[in-house]
Order: sequence, then structure tokens, then C-alpha cells
Amino acid sequence: MLWAAAGVAALGLLITLEIVARRYGLPGPMASQVRELIYPPKSGFLLYASLALTMVVLTRRERFIAAGAAIGIDAAFLLVRWAVGARMTGGHPFGNGALWVMSGCAVIAVTRRTGRERVLMLKGVGLGLLLVAGRKTGDTWLLITSKSRPAVYDQYVATADHALGNPSWLVGRMVTATGSIGAHVLNYVYAQLAVAAVVVALYQLRHVAVERRFPSHHLVRTFLVIGLLGPAIYMIFPVVGPLYAYGAGNEHWAWADLWPATPPTVHWAVADVWPNTPPPISTPHQMPFDQITPRNCMPSLHTAWATAIFVHSRKGPRILRFAGTFWLIATLGATLGFGFHYGADLVAGVVFALTIEAALRSVDHGWDRSGIQLVAHGAAVFAALLLSYRYLPVEMAEHPWVFGPLLILAMTSVVYGYVRTTTLWKPKAVPPRQPEPQPEAV
Repeated sequence: MLWAAAGVAALGLLITLEIVARRYGLPGPMASQVRELIYPPKSGFLLYASLALTMVVLTRRERFIAAGAAIGIDAAFLLVRWAVGARMTGGHPFGNGALWVMSGCAVIAVTRRTGRERVLMLKGVGLGLLLVAGRKTGDTWLLITSKSRPAVYDQYVATADHALGNPSWLVGRMVTATGSIGAHVLNYVYAQLAVAAVVVALYQLRHVAVERRFPSHHLVRTFLVIGLLGPAIYMIFPVVGPLYAYGAGNEHWAWADLWPATPPTVHWAVADVWPNTPPPISTPHQMPFDQITPRNCMPSLHTAWATAIFVHSRKGPRILRFAGTFWLIATLGATLGFGFHYGADLVAGVVFALTIEAALRSVDHGWDRSGIQLVAHGAAVFAALLLSYRYLPVEMAEHPWVFGPLLILAMTSVVYGYVRTTTLWKPKAVPPRQPEPQPEAV
């Protein structure tokens, strides 16, 4: 019933976004996904990562067949496009095969499976398609924010960011100094965050095919919930980021693979000072902005997702823990260094991620006093951050040695509360039973 309810809710959200997007004259998530059955997909890596999630329910033989079919279909599409001279501008030359195979698995589950096997295969297909739908839903949300929120709060966040030392300007200069090599590495990490999440999720779901059931909690759940709830905050607190509000927005390397394809022009910005000169402290105001750039900064969902990857990789082998740590650090560097986020966005993103993770773990563990307190504390800290950014930015900028440590302390309190509470939830090892002493035989 839980999976059915989640499926109905996801379908309802997709239909709603499809209708809203079409009212703005934009492609909706469902239309965009169906289109990728034929046309070059936006991200072939994401489609194959989604197929890998679906294949956790298959046997080794079935996985081999599914992977071979996907590669074969992609090869056929590539030959046809080459023969007719089709251009693949803005898309990947592969990925259609993975989407066709996932669709085929759904058909097989309905027509050739029964009982628990049908349910298990449909769960696998749903997991893979939800990841794809989450990406499409996110893209549609970004388009909607740019159309429906003409004014942004960047001046408020930039002013409040003085309390943290303007980290986006600092890291932006550091990334610029590394040249194209460092920029391309960070750009790849930033763009392929979902693929990194799938790697961790595959480790967590490695026993599904043998046990014929999914674990009660895994990374994909957290990843999808973050992506579902985060855009709602974008609508409440629209922010475009320092690259656009305080920079030219069209002179930087990060445009290679990231949305939107056409950067804004400099006349929308307050001034072209990023990343060289931090903005002066002044009374902030709402500012109008274009209808292209997404209002996707507060909170930083890339930071939230990277935090979730880091948390879930802690129970893996050493190489997975190292990869989770690297992806978190590199994502933080990219979000700041490319000018996509302010430091205040990252603080809010960490709190946002841990609050959602705490709520999902509480559902799995069973709601008790410690779980309720942890989620309530995280939600209260997150709300306090947004209110302080909006109503106390000047005070924060004028007293950085007071508000800077307070921001870090507030975030640390959520981190500490999460670690302490989830550690208490771990099952305690039962000591081995000692044999009772036996009287010596006479």
C-alpha cells in the first residue's frame, strides 16, 4: 500500500507539473520523458544509471540480457541517426536503449510475472523510472520558478553571506586560478551527482535479487524526497546565485553541460563584480530578474544530495566512503566556485538534507521521542536560517564574528543531533552467553 500510495502521489505530481508547464508554454516532465524514447536524451548516463537500479531485481542472466538489449538498441539508434544525418545538439548519442529496456521490464512484469515476483519487478522498474522522472520534474520546476518568480532575494542572501566571509567569492577565485583542468573536474562532479548516488544505492541494494525484497531504507528514498520538497522552498525564497546576480553570467566554463543553455545578460545583474570584489554592505531589496535563469539556490539541493550520499556511504567499504567524502567536498567546491550558490545556501542545504534523512529514518525505526525531537529541531533551525537571511541580513553582515559562528553552530547542532540519535538507534550487539559452571564429576 505504501508503494501504491507513493506511485499515485508521484503520478499526480507529474500530471500537475505537466499542466502548469504547458500553461507557461514549456515542455512538461512527462512529454520530455516520452520524447527521449526516440530523440537523443539529455543525459544518457542518468538513463543507464536508472537501468542499473532496475536491474537489482533481476538475476545475473536477466541482467546480461537487459544490458545487451540496451546497448544493441542504442547501437541501432546511432546507425539510423548516422544514416539520415540527424544532429544531436543538446543531447547524448546513447541512453534510448536503457529507457526502452526499463519500459520492456514493466511490460514483462505485468504480462509474464505474478504475485510477489510481479510486485518486485514493478518496484525495480518504478525505482529506475522515478530517478529519471525526478530529473525531469526538477528541470520543469526550474523552468517554472524562472517564469513565476520575477523578483529574487539575492541581495538579502549576499548581504547575510558577509557573516561567513563571502565564501563564493573566495572559492570562485581559487577555482579560476586552477584553470580549465580543475573547472572541468568540478563541472563533471556537479553534473553527474545522480550517477554517484546510484553507485551508493547499488551497494545498498546488492542483495535484493537474492533476498527478493528491498531494504526498508536506502539512498534513493532520501534523494527523491529532497528533490520533491526542495523546489517548494525555491518558490518561497527565490535566489539565482552570485554568478548571475553579481557577475556577467556568460563568461565562465560551467556552461558546458548545465541548464539553461542560454545564460542571462549582464544588465540583469546588480554589478559585474563576481568573483573578484565582494559586494559592499548596504540595505538589500528585491530585484527583478530575467525569465530564463532558475531560482534554484535556497537551499542548495546539490549540497543536500551530496550530504545524503556522504551519510549513506558511511556503512560501505573504504573505497565507497572515500568516494562519498570526495563527492561532498568537490560538490561544495563546485557550487561555490562556479558562483551557483552563496555560503548561506550550503548551510541551509546541509540542515535540509539531515532533517529529511532523520524523518525517513524515523519512519523506518518507528517514531519515538528522540526522532520527533530531531526532526523538529532540524525544521526549526532551517526555518530560523531562512528568516534570518530575509529579515536580519544587515545585522549579520555588520557583526560577522557573532552571526558567522552562530550559523555554523546551528548547522553543527543538527549534525550532532543526527549522529547522536541515529547511533542510539543502532541495534546493540548481544554479548555471547556464558556457559554455566558444571560441578566436577566424582
